[in-house]
Amino acid sequence: MPDQFDRTRWRRIAMRTVAVAATALAIGIAARWWFLHWQPDRARYPLRGIDVSHHQGAIDWGAVARDDVAFAYLKASEGGDHRDRRYAANARDARAAGVAVGAYHFFTFCRDGGAQAANFLAAAPAAADALPPAVDLEFGGNCGRRPDGAAMRAELDAFLAPVEAAYGKPALLYVTPEFFDAYRAALPSRPLWRRAILRAPDSRAAWTLWQYHNRARVAGIDGPVDLNVFDGDAAAFARWRDVHAQPRDPPVGVARAASAQ
Repeated sequence: MPDQFDRTRWRRIAMRTVAVAATALAIGIAARWWFLHWQPDRARYPLRGIDVSHHQGAIDWGAVARDDVAFAYLKASEGGDHRDRRYAANARDARAAGVAVGAYHFFTFCRDGGAQAANFLAAAPAAADALPPAVDLEFGGNCGRRPDGAAMRAELDAFLAPVEAAYGKPALLYVTPEFFDAYRAALPSRPLWRRAILRAPDSRAAWTLWQYHNRARVAGIDGPVDLNVFDGDAAAFARWRDVHAQPRDPPVGVARAASAQ
């Protein structure tokens, strides 16, 4: 009798263990599906876009366009001398597929803003149909320097002035939450591209683009990709795309000098 009892008990334990494992597996699969497919309310934000670099490899832009992608920001350059090797091909093929194209520059704290602007403009010359140029402002992947707000702003202004003059429209500032926390008070008045993964950006500042996913899947791209939405409909997107540069607030040092008079 004890042997039969032990076998029965262990059989029940094994069955419960299998059931728990199966439940955990099902929950994990459901969670992964939810993570990969989560998106904001598409009725409110109907225009979806991606941002890519050479890390995505060769892209089938026709497939991308058919998979509900209206716009794409392509990495063009970084710092004072690095240029993305796939930018030209991506820009050409995305335009041919009917995807609205913009270029972005990864801004480093270890090169002066003027040199970075020259690098960006050489990599991504202004085109009549281009989206506003974007500058990627974040700590991840940057150099070890952490300038104060005034120093950061001075170099950012040195980057923005020639870039906006060439493109004829105000730039878009991509900001991570950490960068925004550190430098919010020093940022110039520009449209924001805010990163807030799987949640809406907080209410501290309005945004034009929202990067809501960093591990999504899109047809035509082998591997994960960032997803974004535009804050508005197609008509608002067209107005933003075609906006012309307007006079903006002066650099920090100039503003402070003027206020002191």
